[in-house]
Amino acid sequence: MHALADLPAPKASGIQYVLCDIDDTVTTDGRLTAQAYSAMQALHDAGIAVVPITGRPAGWCDHMARMWPVAAVVGENGAFYMHYDHAARKMHQRFWTDETTRQQNRHKLDGLAQTILAEVPGCALASDQPYRIADLAIDFCEDVDPLPESAVEQIVSLFVAAGATAKVSSIHVNGWFGQYDKLSMTRQLFLDLFDQNLQSTQDKTLFIGDSPNDAPMFGFFDLSVGVANVQTQRHRLTHLPKYVCEGSGGAGFAEMADYVLSTR
Repeated sequence: MHALADLPAPKASGIQYVLCDIDDTVTTDGRLTAQAYSAMQALHDAGIAVVPITGRPAGWCDHMARMWPVAAVVGENGAFYMHYDHAARKMHQRFWTDETTRQQNRHKLDGLAQTILAEVPGCALASDQPYRIADLAIDFCEDVDPLPESAVEQIVSLFVAAGATAKVSSIHVNGWFGQYDKLSMTRQLFLDLFDQNLQSTQDKTLFIGDSPNDAPMFGFFDLSVGVANVQTQRHRLTHLPKYVCEGSGGAGFAEMADYVLSTR
């Protein structure tokens, strides 16, 4: 990983899309700071489309799409995207699977939740689970005492044994049934909303994140950036970001935004 300052200014100046993880990338210690939100607003005001790509639930994503200075939101690790048309006052959303499949998967996930809670002492359903549609989030350090790495691995193994996909974030293990992730739904969003093939936007799209469920994005994008706390997740990452900020969390996100805007 290279320092953010090593990202060539001519490349930074051409960025038109900033895709960002939320937890511990835009947020700091679980909170959205004024610094990070102001950075997001500054990118938006400069004509750069900001798109959060998050593991957070549909209920939160509806709020973000409506209230934040963003073009759209990909949620629940790629289960859907939401785009709010402010002129028409209409929410547009697209799910990876149809409603019947989602209902069937929800039933299986609810049963799996009871198995995981019984077999892994100290874990809990994520506090945002009631607002989720397509996945199951198991908390291992957000609102519970941090669990050891062995417990996180056990949660992942229980998901996998049930035939589910499992991804580790900085706070949760998320599991779902379906062949999608953050990157696959981002591809779909770019086709639908921007009429762009994602591969063709490599020179004008930056992704910033911090955790293992961001690995597909780190691996795909030439302009991939980690906030400083990505260093704590190196042992879980299959792909590292190309560049890394000096600041952690929201301060790192603001550092990235300041650098991109300074080159324009």
